[in-house]
Amino acid sequence: MITIEGVSKTYGKTTALHSIDLTIPTGQTTVFIGQSGCGKSTILRLIIGLIQAECGSVFFEGTRVTPETAISLRRKMGYVIQEGGLFPHLTAYGNVALMARYLGWSEERIKERLNVLTELTHFPSEGLKRFPVQLSGGQQQRVSLMRALMLDPDVLLLDEPLGALDPMIRADLQVDLKAIFQTLGKTVVLVTHDIAEAGFFGDVITLLRDGRVLQKGTLEELVQSPADPFVTRFINAQRSPLDSMKKDLG
Repeated sequence: MITIEGVSKTYGKTTALHSIDLTIPTGQTTVFIGQSGCGKSTILRLIIGLIQAECGSVFFEGTRVTPETAISLRRKMGYVIQEGGLFPHLTAYGNVALMARYLGWSEERIKERLNVLTELTHFPSEGLKRFPVQLSGGQQQRVSLMRALMLDPDVLLLDEPLGALDPMIRADLQVDLKAIFQTLGKTVVLVTHDIAEAGFFGDVITLLRDGRVLQKGTLEELVQSPADPFVTRFINAQRSPLDSMKKDLG
């Protein structure tokens, strides 16, 4: 569905991506993982056309993503950012329905779609009347997800969507999100810094370092057949103190 060919991206004197080549398959969940500043969020922004590469090309369903094509292509993409990115002056209903109203959908059609989405995301329908400040962090992310799914996009792009949530809410949303991915069967591209989250969601995990693809494969492949010593270091660095205590206690 998505092809990235020889793409390089710089911000001033900082190189975010070094001539990367990637293919993102249809109907699978691809996870980008790595340290802060490794280029994983930059890839999402290139796919959706928010930024342009200095070199190389990004293709979505065979169409090159350019400033001229990006606006129409975005209607086929759902985009969820960390902390939701909801408009504070709009209710949950207004946030979710924003693009549908812009495209001229009738209120009846919008309500029918919202009924489907609230059931899918386990969001209480009475919460649609509330403003973002009146919603919990988990509810805000569910609203952001509904907004991304409103137009029934071909691909769902998620940039650390659960990173700002407390552990219990995050765990609940992980389970719900995975069920949603399986139900919809859509192509999903997810960015995270958490190796456990990457393993939970990812059919394919791509580990980046300093703007380069270090290894691509399943979590098992990254653990058992690391392509570089950094892969093992990255995974081991995320083992929790509790895991170490359990190991010590046998």
